[in-house]
Amino acid sequence: MQPELISDCVHCGFCLPTCPTYALWHEEMDSPRGRIYLMAGLVDGSIPLSDTVVEHFDRCLGCMACVTACPSGVQYDRLIEQTRNYVEDNHRRGPVDRLIRAGIFAVFPHRRRLRAALALRKLPAPGPLAPLRQIAPPWAAPEWPPEHLAGDGPRVAVMAGCVASVVFGDVNAATARVLHAEGFDVHVPRAQGCCGALHAHAGRLEEGISRARRLERDLAGYDYIVTNAAGCGSHLKDHGIANVVDISELLAEPRAERMPLPLRVAFQDSCHLRHAQGIATGPRAMLDAIPGLERLEPAEQEICCGSAGIYNIVEPQTAAELGGRKAENVLATAPDAYASGNPGCLVQVTAALRRAGRPLPAFHPVELVDVSIRGVPTDELLAGARR
Repeated sequence: MQPELISDCVHCGFCLPTCPTYALWHEEMDSPRGRIYLMAGLVDGSIPLSDTVVEHFDRCLGCMACVTACPSGVQYDRLIEQTRNYVEDNHRRGPVDRLIRAGIFAVFPHRRRLRAALALRKLPAPGPLAPLRQIAPPWAAPEWPPEHLAGDGPRVAVMAGCVASVVFGDVNAATARVLHAEGFDVHVPRAQGCCGALHAHAGRLEEGISRARRLERDLAGYDYIVTNAAGCGSHLKDHGIANVVDISELLAEPRAERMPLPLRVAFQDSCHLRHAQGIATGPRAMLDAIPGLERLEPAEQEICCGSAGIYNIVEPQTAAELGGRKAENVLATAPDAYASGNPGCLVQVTAALRRAGRPLPAFHPVELVDVSIRGVPTDELLAGARR
């Protein structure tokens, strides 16, 4: 942890209203300001790395809403990443927690293992494994787009992802089609692995950076590395991987014709687009360029949905409460469908909507652009949608 980053915080409290855990509990140590106080105590030795202190760090979603709200430019994203790495290196967790975390990283970054695990999702999941079953999506889409769609424009590589390629392969396929329709020379190399975002978010920083560097080598030589997963894009940009762009950043000036798509779509900001990458207008512009589509804005866009890497597995009760809150705000707009630019958000909020008994068709914005370009009828789109 860097003391000079800690001292940037002037304890003004502008972060408090945007912090999900502070909004839930109004507990100072569960706010960014309070966690920075704990970090300072760890650095100067006045506070021990106890189970209680670790719990306050674990409760942080890493949503970075505080970064957007902070008038002093506090780099809380760097601080919480460094702190979690320090915790994992210096604190021994309980056996159940260690088992869950080890299981997550033994399965999630590996496509074949994840596909096998999802095939078992209807089986009983006792005790600490119950959250996995609760959020496991009822769909699977291990589609891999064509490895090359030739075009005259810039050469781009679509980052397929680990979880995304298994659960949201259809989003990757839509991404490739849209980029090709817009004139790009599109490549989706099969020789690419996990970017390490989940690892870095959970305190396994060295492995997270190592995986990002390996992916950079896997996808070297392209004009852009394109991601449709906000968390992955944020991680890669944060650790200096060159030419990484979110799909929305390449669609600012559409060229392919869009066909009408009469839908009321509740759009939810992904925290790692809105706060970590500072991208808010791009996904909205993607939707607004579709004729007939009405974009709806749920309340509390700055508040995280509770997905947050592995948070909805290791902190399931808090995640479920935040997911339910987000689902209520989405439903309050009376939408025909729901959209978000991050796979984790789509999994989390669709699970909350199902628990509420009001499942909605759920899309990544690029999927709606894709069907608009291809002229897919609205009823056909909705009939085959994930919920």
